[in-house]
Amino acid sequence: MPEIGTETSPIRVAIIGSGPAGFYTVSNFFKQKELSVELDMYDRLPSPFGLVRAGVAPDHQKDKSVIRAYDKSAANPNYRFFGNVEYGTHVMLEDLKEHYHQVIFTTGAPVDRNLEIPGEDLTGSYSATEFVAWYNGHPDFAHLSFDLSQESVAIVGMGNVAMDVARILSKTPKELESTDIADYAFKNLLESKVKNIYLLGRRGPAQAAFTPPEIKELGELYDTEVTVRRDEANLDPASIEYINNNPDKNVEKNIGYIAKYAGRERKGKKKLLTIRFLVSPVGMIGKANKLVAVKLVKNEAFKSNDGSVRPRSTGEFEELPVGLLFRSVGYRGLPLPGVPFHEDWGTIENRQGRVCNGDGEILQGLYTAGWIKRGATGVIGTNKTCAQETVECMVEDLHAGKLFSREISTRDELSGFIRARQPRVITYEDWKKIDAAEITKGAAENRPRVKFTSVEEMLSILDP
Repeated sequence: MPEIGTETSPIRVAIIGSGPAGFYTVSNFFKQKELSVELDMYDRLPSPFGLVRAGVAPDHQKDKSVIRAYDKSAANPNYRFFGNVEYGTHVMLEDLKEHYHQVIFTTGAPVDRNLEIPGEDLTGSYSATEFVAWYNGHPDFAHLSFDLSQESVAIVGMGNVAMDVARILSKTPKELESTDIADYAFKNLLESKVKNIYLLGRRGPAQAAFTPPEIKELGELYDTEVTVRRDEANLDPASIEYINNNPDKNVEKNIGYIAKYAGRERKGKKKLLTIRFLVSPVGMIGKANKLVAVKLVKNEAFKSNDGSVRPRSTGEFEELPVGLLFRSVGYRGLPLPGVPFHEDWGTIENRQGRVCNGDGEILQGLYTAGWIKRGATGVIGTNKTCAQETVECMVEDLHAGKLFSREISTRDELSGFIRARQPRVITYEDWKKIDAAEITKGAAENRPRVKFTSVEEMLSILDP
């Protein structure tokens, strides 16, 4: 029998999930010039690219340019896309073991963590993920509605996603009309009555998770003022000591922008975006089951035993009147059938990308990469090195003969099996037709694209 990984007997790998980690798995494998590999990527949606399509803000088109690199990987004849095919519904792990030598899960972290405070289930309280997916036209969220008639909105969290939500709520129709924001979301934002937007962070300016370009961009909004309370912009002694011992240019830039906003004069713009530090929501207040305010506790920063700067309650409370709130305090993955999952961390149990059980025993042939591997940290490019680490393990295990089986089906037999399970499977060629239709619609409106926001719409493009 020929050696697995050679031209006459390529190693065949299934990739579950078509976001950045999935495509960086593809590119890392294709860099292995001595290895012959066939890569099949699965996604439950007809459209690939995961959060690059459904998570990156519509006004950040440059961040979506990585799709060009993904397209290049997809052009390799040893890559195939099986869209509209869901793991756990159309194919199960036992099925994949019969058709692949290895399987890697790159399914991301699709849900927000809860605040775990009273009133979180009131009408008007949502996850940032829901709102982001809604305005990006994700088919699972297109049916949602958000009451933008509210004058005051709070966003809990200080990461880049929270900044995206604040920016989209703050922008004028003119600033959004040339983006690929979902049509229904644009229409709702046209009628928005939002005037006051609050970004709430439990820690101080030096611990904010956003990046300098994100905080800088807020100060460039056409009709929204940005302000920070002077007392909350000032650095505490613990943060000053930490920064002196651990210099970080990004932190210094963030602090600089925050100080600038704290001293900025009002210019009479229509909206006001207030960035608050050292405050934590401890409860949501409702009336007739609708959110009317969020109760905050004032925090103080202190140096913990491990040297980090952390917040603790002062016992001083305030109520902030808001009719809409989005939580953006971290994200977690969802468990997958047949794959060990760490509930507390929201990730697949693994060691350097090798899936293991709760006892630490490596499960041969199973791997993971991206947010579902390491948690929701880093930017798009971080997934490149994450996938590289896992692919190195996969190649090492191949050479050690650690595979599901040496004998698997032919490529044609696999295609027949998939189509028997899901007749409406979408190939990458099919996707390019959908993609072209969106771009054509967008060109007519001077926009990057007009997205199809339902699976049915996407599939209809392919109907004769």
